[in-house]
Amino acid sequence: MAGFAELNVPALPDRKVLRGVLEAAARLGYSTVAVNHVIDFKEKKQEIPKPISSSELLPSLPMIPGKLKPIKIVTRLTLVVSDPSHCNVLRATSSNIRLYDIIAVFPKTEKLFHVACTNLDVDLICISVTEKLPFYFRRPPVNMAIDRGIYFEVLYTPAIKDSTMRRYTISNALSLVQICKGKNVILSSAAERPLELRGPYDVANLGLLFGLSESDAKAAVSTNCRAILLHGETRKTACGVVYTMKKPQPVEEEEETLPACKRAKTQV
Repeated sequence: MAGFAELNVPALPDRKVLRGVLEAAARLGYSTVAVNHVIDFKEKKQEIPKPISSSELLPSLPMIPGKLKPIKIVTRLTLVVSDPSHCNVLRATSSNIRLYDIIAVFPKTEKLFHVACTNLDVDLICISVTEKLPFYFRRPPVNMAIDRGIYFEVLYTPAIKDSTMRRYTISNALSLVQICKGKNVILSSAAERPLELRGPYDVANLGLLFGLSESDAKAAVSTNCRAILLHGETRKTACGVVYTMKKPQPVEEEEETLPACKRAKTQV
């Protein structure tokens, strides 16, 4: 299994609190954390800011317990879109957008959800968990998003905070999982305090409550997150990203490939 990842830690204005959340994520065993900048065009006209570098957040990156390497911090941009015109910023060649490792979109209507699944060049689509969905998920656009390598995000922190939001979270997550059959789903926190974070195995257990199978729930905090980062690299470079791994040969196959004289020496 790939390392665990938490792909939604809000870029809080209080840097001290943000550092505390990042350090807590490292202690819980997450190897990758995404700092999320949220832009809501409905509130006021906003420009895309430059992402915060890891050196600005932490003078030295915290080490992952049990591993001899520090936590990896990546950048994420989430656009809350409630009007088709808000999607134009994704089609524009903005230099600041290209600086982010992950691009996510939070569509507020069924039409915009369909556009995000079929046309927008994004890595992640967020679904609402704090209110009843204003539309139903439909299989064709969801399947098209899966074919394009786009993933769907479900937040678990609202389910911890409030019983009403817990019902919405479970209901909306079940609706999504039923349509996508557990594929291309990740679980994130959007934690604004260290106490709101949960360990990766606890989050995987929450995934079972959301209708995911055991393997899909584990993938939602590990391999699926890695796939999103690879998709983001492909989007940024406009090229494919290939990772190779050497497969170890069994001992018997190694002996068969040796010359007869060497094989005789090894058998003595």
